Amino acid sequence: MSIGVKISGTGSYLPDKILTNEDLEKFVDTSDEWITTRTGIKERRIASDTQSTSDLASAAAIDAMSDAGIKSEDVDLIIVATISPDAFFPSTACYVQKNIGAINALCFDVSAACSGFLYAMQIAENFISSGQRKHALIIGAEKLSSMVDWEDRNTCVLFGDGAGAAILSADEENGNRRQILSSVLGSDGRQTDILHVPGGGSACPITPENADQKLNAIRMQGREVYKYAVNAMRKAAENVLDKSGMNVEDVNKLIPHQANLRIIEAITDRMGISSENTFVNLDKYGNTSAAAVAIALDEANKSQAIKDGDIVLLVAFGAGLTWASCLIKW
Repeated sequence: MSIGVKISGTGSYLPDKILTNEDLEKFVDTSDEWITTRTGIKERRIASDTQSTSDLASAAAIDAMSDAGIKSEDVDLIIVATISPDAFFPSTACYVQKNIGAINALCFDVSAACSGFLYAMQIAENFISSGQRKHALIIGAEKLSSMVDWEDRNTCVLFGDGAGAAILSADEENGNRRQILSSVLGSDGRQTDILHVPGGGSACPITPENADQKLNAIRMQGREVYKYAVNAMRKAAENVLDKSGMNVEDVNKLIPHQANLRIIEAITDRMGISSENTFVNLDKYGNTSAAAVAIALDEANKSQAIKDGDIVLLVAFGAGLTWASCLIKW
């Protein structure tokens, strides 16, 4: 019989530096009105030059462990979801392990873009429910400011830096609190070109000949991303509810990927979920990719926007294309 899995703690970390829309007006052809009306974003956090993704992830991890009341040596699995790793190898999770002293943990990264945290959640859930691990630390962390073309107004206004984390633990007492009820994951590799970083990997290494082409920066086809994001997130949300034998009326709080307010509004409108039951912090942080749902979950938890017994629906969409949803009884 499989072991129940619960979220025993959450955490997050946001860099100190705030980059507002007014700040962006000073070096790129844009305006606060243009950004706000098209995205809902007012500001975003930017990591310092001395901070790496693993630094952000480690700070969020410490916060989550404190919330869960466990020590670093209790953690026996670390999964970091990121598209902005410290390096191609070793994994960012190994750097986090070193930083927090989690000497007993198995460590690896997951690359599923904005869906990455929910991918990590289901992977960790499987490790725990099968009895292989007891306490898993899952982290979504990004330093997207290192991958942005700051002259491209269509993309540079969207992204920010930050990290969110959660501790998943074996629910040995079957306490029926903060239980993961079900998850849905999916992907469609036919759409790899609508949101990607074209250079820097083995297919297109950065060389002296192409270094001035900014091939290691984020490229996006905005209209195509919007279309696929709305459809994929809605279907993922509906599928996870169906899998759990529930319907949209059972959902107390929706925590969607924080990419664009128009996308969020389109999903909630099509599903019939009110804005009061939807958690949004996009205006403060922008799109932090794999960190977005994780940061929002922590803020919703710490602010008591979600309460004991609530049915919480997490849903995300990312490059790949990838999508994911998770239903939790809080």
